Amino acid sequence: MSKTPSTSIRTVALVGHGAAGKTTLAESLLAATGAITSRGTVEKGNTTCDFDPLEKEFGHSLQTALATLQWGGAQIHLIDTPGYPDFAGQAIAALAGVDTALVVINAQTGIELATERMFNLAGERGLCRMVVINKIDADNVDLAVLVNQIRERFGKQCLLLDLPAHHGQDVVELLGHTDGDSDFASVAAAHRALIDQIIEEDDTLMARYLEDGVDPSPQELHAPFEAALRAGHLIPILFVSAKTGAGVPQLLDALAQLAPNPAEGNPPPFYRGEPGAQPQAFAAQPDDALHVLAHVFKVVMDPFIGKMGVFRVHQGTIARDAQLFVGSGKRPFKVAHLYRLQGKDYIEVPSLGPGDIGAVAKVEEIEFDCVLHDSHDEDHIHLKPLQFPLPMQGLAVQTKRKSDEHRLFEILHKLELEDPCFKVERHPHTNETVIRGLGDMHLRTKLARMQQQFKMELDTSPPRIAYRETITQPSEGHCRHKKQSGGAGQFGEVMLRIEPLDRGAGFEFVDVVKGGAIPGVFMAAVEKGVRQALTDGVVAGYPVHDLRVTVYDGKTHAVDGKDIAFTLAGRKATVEAVRKAHPIVLEPMVNIEVLAPEASIGDLTGDLSSKRGHVTGTQPRPAATAAISGQIPLAELDDYQGRLKSLTAGQGSYSIEFSHYAQVPSQTQTQLMAAHKAVNLDDE
Repeated sequence: MSKTPSTSIRTVALVGHGAAGKTTLAESLLAATGAITSRGTVEKGNTTCDFDPLEKEFGHSLQTALATLQWGGAQIHLIDTPGYPDFAGQAIAALAGVDTALVVINAQTGIELATERMFNLAGERGLCRMVVINKIDADNVDLAVLVNQIRERFGKQCLLLDLPAHHGQDVVELLGHTDGDSDFASVAAAHRALIDQIIEEDDTLMARYLEDGVDPSPQELHAPFEAALRAGHLIPILFVSAKTGAGVPQLLDALAQLAPNPAEGNPPPFYRGEPGAQPQAFAAQPDDALHVLAHVFKVVMDPFIGKMGVFRVHQGTIARDAQLFVGSGKRPFKVAHLYRLQGKDYIEVPSLGPGDIGAVAKVEEIEFDCVLHDSHDEDHIHLKPLQFPLPMQGLAVQTKRKSDEHRLFEILHKLELEDPCFKVERHPHTNETVIRGLGDMHLRTKLARMQQQFKMELDTSPPRIAYRETITQPSEGHCRHKKQSGGAGQFGEVMLRIEPLDRGAGFEFVDVVKGGAIPGVFMAAVEKGVRQALTDGVVAGYPVHDLRVTVYDGKTHAVDGKDIAFTLAGRKATVEAVRKAHPIVLEPMVNIEVLAPEASIGDLTGDLSSKRGHVTGTQPRPAATAAISGQIPLAELDDYQGRLKSLTAGQGSYSIEFSHYAQVPSQTQTQLMAAHKAVNLDDE
């Protein structure tokens, strides 16, 4: 059994933009609770959570890190997440492992790109949220203005849970105080606003409060406070200086006394999805005596321990030597070792119960987002998947030594298993291996890791853009494939029609053949041929998307009818139909946000416009900077890092995320078609 009852467990993720001080705050929390003997710093590279050599080199978090601390009778599992948009995949994945998101805001820079994104994602996931304003003792900060901005951007339900005092050197807790000094606002007014918001969740408590005017006790406020957190009716704002420790005890008290335990938070969105059945919601119970149900939200390819799955236990108890299943897998694995993670250290534990976060190693079947369980009754239980940004930034990679080619794919596969926003593509027509991530920094860290950890040196070059083809009108295709070579021949005839679907709908294959004109045994071969044609592309060599292919007639031969004949006939008929359906080429459009000095805004907006970009707005940011937002074709960003550096004297940064596919200009389509050497299907 778990040593700590689930009612005493808190699971918390520190999220927010880069340089908000999340890792320093985690270090302060660990030091304040005695989990570490001395507090490290990011500058010295000796913090608990930034332990990777590359994190020390780059000076910021690249991956999530876990630690556990004890405070006020509560066991707090803490996940420190990276803040820069290039590493959003790691931060978003952590939301599946916690009940509470602490959204950390840098008092000097205010609400930044990743801050708002993570705040909204945590809300969509049903997590309880608290806003933590860090660096309250820094020079030239206006905390009153920042609080107003938070309430304007995130809602009036964002209320003060404490207030800074003595120029950010102290913090006054508000639930238990009706007066006192503060750097801004009235302690009495903030206390009253907080109490009023909480008691709205309990009609009986409100009636009594209105009648006698006496504040409810902290014990009476706990349940309505939790209800307000769960419903998003209350989002507490707290103040800290992670550097000096001001506000850290108050934050720990809030986590121990007010943050939800696994039974109090919103239930995780599990569902039962058996093949062929309608998905049904499944309620996991944080009861350590029930069947095991755990979810893997992180995979680590450790060079010494091997593949490690990091999971959150939602139901039951996982004990050492237990047997678990992975998803719908039929073969169990034995839990030889069970770990709790403390930064880089693996601490072996005998068991983990509901709310605990732990890890198992050397289980090859474990993958990101899989569910672990101990009974076949839970074979088809899944957790609602998180929505990750699409990796659009790409680099074509090639080994410097030909002998490393096979090992390259093994290494890339390991990196792909760890990161839901890192993808590897192999393009046979161009003989390119392309790695894709969320930005230039994302890919640079992957290359650096490959060189440092795996001793793999690569040459890189810009990849082909991931264009797509689609059709604009219905058409039909027909092919009779007939081949005789002395012995048994080949014969297959396919008639099909195609029609466009909405953008992003993908591909549909429909069989409406009547009377056995194409025997059912050959229909899989027809579909295979259709898919081959669509994958290879027709007019420009790029995959064809967003269409429905309906096979409505054909012929076979009693002796010569074969799979290969129907595969080729389906492929050729599809090519013919696409060519007649007014095909067009689509290009990926991305949302871009550029952060730069205000003096560079004019040059940057002009540059984006000259590259077929559309600027949708600019927003002032602290420290004489501004953020430009807009949309631009991904094809125009190949050399953007260099242009940005030149236009901002090295002070600009940008992030992108996929938006949609749009038709390329006619001149570009003509160029792409001319450059494509079509596959000659007629000679097959």
